Amino acid sequence: MCSLFGSEPQTSIVESHVKIDPSRSPFIKERISVIYEEESLQNLLKQVESLQVTGETYKVIYVKNGDRSKTEKAGFENRRAIEKKMGLHINGVADLHHPNRLFGVMVVDGRWVFGDYVKSEPVWFRHQQKPHSYSTALNTRMARAIVNIAIPNTSEIKAIDPCCGIGTVLVEALSMGIDIVGSDRNPLVLGGTRENIAHFGLSCEVKLADIRDITNQYDVAIIDLPYNLCSVITLEEKTEMLQSARRFAKKVVVVTVEPIDEILVNTGFVIINRAAVKKGSFTREVIVCK
Repeated sequence: MCSLFGSEPQTSIVESHVKIDPSRSPFIKERISVIYEEESLQNLLKQVESLQVTGETYKVIYVKNGDRSKTEKAGFENRRAIEKKMGLHINGVADLHHPNRLFGVMVVDGRWVFGDYVKSEPVWFRHQQKPHSYSTALNTRMARAIVNIAIPNTSEIKAIDPCCGIGTVLVEALSMGIDIVGSDRNPLVLGGTRENIAHFGLSCEVKLADIRDITNQYDVAIIDLPYNLCSVITLEEKTEMLQSARRFAKKVVVVTVEPIDEILVNTGFVIINRAAVKKGSFTREVIVCK
């Protein structure tokens, strides 16, 4: 599986019993849920002969993976020949134009794999076209990755973004079916936040509130600490904000541009993971705490 903070969209290879919606990731471009894996194409063809596709049509596509050691350097014609040969070994009805089911074949680390193929719809990309934005907000791609880190399993999870700003995290979380609410202490931004959410046909509670005044309980809080010139906060304020988060959330994912490890530890959090995201000389840290 590719990193949540990869630089370019990638193809993900997952075991067939793992159910992952590739549209959740802003970096996974394609997915093959592996059914068969072999050292050679001939052995893979023998495996595919046992596959019976009933009640639906199918098509096989060769997925390029940058593996120059085998077929990709042979070019387009060779890849099409592999697709045809693989398709002829499957028991079922092929349809090259409107198939019900797509299979993918590719080379990964010198081994051949075959399985169900899914191409990710770049939902996050459409979310870049919001009615309202500002320069210091998280970009949609990073926001979506952070939501995946914070909430890998959406079942029965209640989440909050208590410094929601213009709503970038809220839009990404809501588009993945996550039960999340937002709040911010800046009354000037919330109208734009609500409009951004509604623009994509989504909805959630967004209210005017200081993080220190939140009383409801949540499983996860995603906190992008204010840092721009209009939102300067003192060390004491950061400490109070994180103390409050510890009170109302079981798990907290903090996004920060300044070192806050000491504050987190002194507040009683345990840091369980972290990542740094750089853009030129500007660096954000994403810190996962319990």
